[in-house]
Amino acid sequence: MTLVLGIESSCDETAAALVDGERRIIAQRIASQDEEHAPFGGVVPEIAARAHAERLAPMIEGVLADAGVTLADCDAIAATAGPGLIGGVMVGLVSAKALAMASDTPLIAINHLEGHALSPRLADAELAFPYALLLVSGGHCQILRVDGVGEYRRFATTIDDALGEAFDKTAKILGLGFPGGPAVERLAKEGDESAVPLPRPMVGSGEPHFSFAGLKSAVMRAHQSGKYAAADIAASFQKAAVDCVIDRLSIALEAMGRTDTLVVAGGVAANATVRAALEELAERHSMRFTAPPPKLCTDNAAMIAWAGVERLAMQDFKPDPLDIAARPRWPLDPQAEPVRGAGVKA
Repeated sequence: MTLVLGIESSCDETAAALVDGERRIIAQRIASQDEEHAPFGGVVPEIAARAHAERLAPMIEGVLADAGVTLADCDAIAATAGPGLIGGVMVGLVSAKALAMASDTPLIAINHLEGHALSPRLADAELAFPYALLLVSGGHCQILRVDGVGEYRRFATTIDDALGEAFDKTAKILGLGFPGGPAVERLAKEGDESAVPLPRPMVGSGEPHFSFAGLKSAVMRAHQSGKYAAADIAASFQKAAVDCVIDRLSIALEAMGRTDTLVVAGGVAANATVRAALEELAERHSMRFTAPPPKLCTDNAAMIAWAGVERLAMQDFKPDPLDIAARPRWPLDPQAEPVRGAGVKA
């Protein structure tokens, strides 16, 4: 039975997990840094890197003990090698290199975005390639066609802010604390989504790309006006964001050709309102809809380990060299056409 140890440290979650080839999460541990970053209203890279360095080794030791196995029982060690906050990525990758060298176990350097892209297959054994993927998180907002492991074609990205970032900034404007996404979703349930007139950036344009900077600015102006309740602003923001996603995704689905399944992954995929809207869109396109359970939407090591399992199963698999470098940026589709505008996030 294939067994892979996964390590994730790209942002503010320190995580380790053991996953096998039968899609079973044998053991996993996740340490959040919310308390450390909350006073600053967002993730501080230096604090994140230090926390990873302090927590990762005991966490790896813990998951091995939880599973009753040793490194010698693992077929590979998979670690996030980018993209992400470079200090945190380096902590996880260097730890994986040391363990791989000490145990003579293959190292697999995983693209964090690929971990998200393949995570639905960990939860859904029936999910086959190709599928349409909406990848939405705090740092990324993309639409891709997933044709296989390592085979990604990007049809859309954001020209400024990611959707998760817009949720976090809205929470900060409304004084909801950190992390912001879940707080906005909770408050939105108490508000009127039609109460605040907010823009839908890019809606109606021919290109399927995203832009959320203008929406974020409009939320700030609405809050500063003093005319609207915080719950109404939260609900109206969430509705505007969902409208943007559905409009952009509809165009991208037409461009990418027929796929049987629409998939959402990434931290924002845990938002119930976003999921419900995507499920309706999939039904209109006669597609099946699937999403990982919420615990696999946010950053976690199980998805990194699963990506390692998928890589290990490839016929042309070769372990990564121990001198492979950490990467702050690492696009899934390096051949994707650059998007017009400044601040493009790969």
